[in-house]
Amino acid sequence: MKKLFTLALVFATTLSIAQEDSTNPEKKFSIEGSVDAYYQTYLTASDDSGQSFGTAFAGQTGFALGMGNIIASYESGKVGAVLDLVTGPRGAGATFSNDIVDGIVNQAYAYWNVSEKTTLTMGRFNTFLGYEVIAPAANFNYSTSYLFSHGPFSHVGLKADFALSDDFSLMLAVMNPWDTNDTSFTGEYSFGAQLGYSGQFLNFYYDSGNNGGLGFEVDYTGGFDVSEDLFLGINAAYNDNDGSGFYGAAIYPQFATSDDFSIGLRGEYFGYHDKDIDDLPSVFAATLTGSYTVDSNLIIKPEIRLDSWSNNDAAYFDADGEDASSLSAFTLAAIYKF
Repeated sequence: MKKLFTLALVFATTLSIAQEDSTNPEKKFSIEGSVDAYYQTYLTASDDSGQSFGTAFAGQTGFALGMGNIIASYESGKVGAVLDLVTGPRGAGATFSNDIVDGIVNQAYAYWNVSEKTTLTMGRFNTFLGYEVIAPAANFNYSTSYLFSHGPFSHVGLKADFALSDDFSLMLAVMNPWDTNDTSFTGEYSFGAQLGYSGQFLNFYYDSGNNGGLGFEVDYTGGFDVSEDLFLGINAAYNDNDGSGFYGAAIYPQFATSDDFSIGLRGEYFGYHDKDIDDLPSVFAATLTGSYTVDSNLIIKPEIRLDSWSNNDAAYFDADGEDASSLSAFTLAAIYKF
C-alpha cells in the first residue's frame, strides 16, 4: 500500500511540473552589442581633401567614432522579440536621417517559432543579401565593400524561414520597397527569397524599380574551410533596373596564424552597366586587414586599402589636389563587443 501511495505521489508531482512547464514556458532575456572607433589617414592624398572611397561608413580621416549598438532579445516559449538600437556615424549611415525614430532603430521585430522547422518574423530586420553586415564586430574587414554599400541594409516586412533538412533552408519574404523602412505610401511591395545549402546562400530580391526602387538583384554568398586555418569567403551579385544597374564579385581569404591573430584580404571587382551606355566605370578594390583579439572582447584591426577605377580618371584627388583614379588609406580600428 505504501508503494502504491509513493508511486501516486510521484505521478502527481510529475504531472504538476509538466503542467507548470506548459503554462509557464521558459523566459530568456539577453543584452549584447558593440562599440567601435577608428583612425584613418590617406596614403596617396591629403587628409583634408574631403574625399572618401565612396563605400558605406568609415569615411572620415583622423580619429572618428564608428557606432555603438545595443541588442535586447526576449524569448518566451515559441515567441520572442528583438530590439537593436544604434547611434554614431555608422549607425546613422545604416538607418538614414529620415528613418524610424530619427535613425536610432536598426532592427525591431517579433518572431514565432511555429514549429521546429518554421519561423515567422515580422518587423524591421537587416537584409539577407550580401556577405557583409552593418555591425563591424561581425565583419572581418573594417571598411565595407561596394557590393554591400549598393545593396539594401534593412527591410520592413514579413518573412518565413523553413529548415527543409539538415543542409537545406528556404526563406520567403514580402516587404516594403527598397529603403522604405518606415511607412510605404506607394502601395508597392518587394519580394525576397533565399535558398541555402550547407552554408552557401542564393538570394533574390525584386521590386518594381519605381519611386527609387532597386529593381531585381540576385546574390550569392558563401564560403569554404580550405583547411583548419584558412577560410575562403565569396560574394557575387548582379542588379538590374530597367536595363541599368551594377554587378560585382569579391573574395575573402582569411588565415588564422594563431588563436588571437588572423590576416585577411578582400579583393573586389565592381562595376556599373547600362543598356544605352558603353564603358561605364568599374573599380578594383584590395583591402588587407589584420585582426588581433585581446581578452575575447576587444578586437584591434589594422587595415590597408587601395581602390583603383577604370574609365573614371576623376574619382579622387591625389596629394597635389589633381584628379586621380585611385586612392589608398591606412586605418586602425578598435571594436569592443559584449
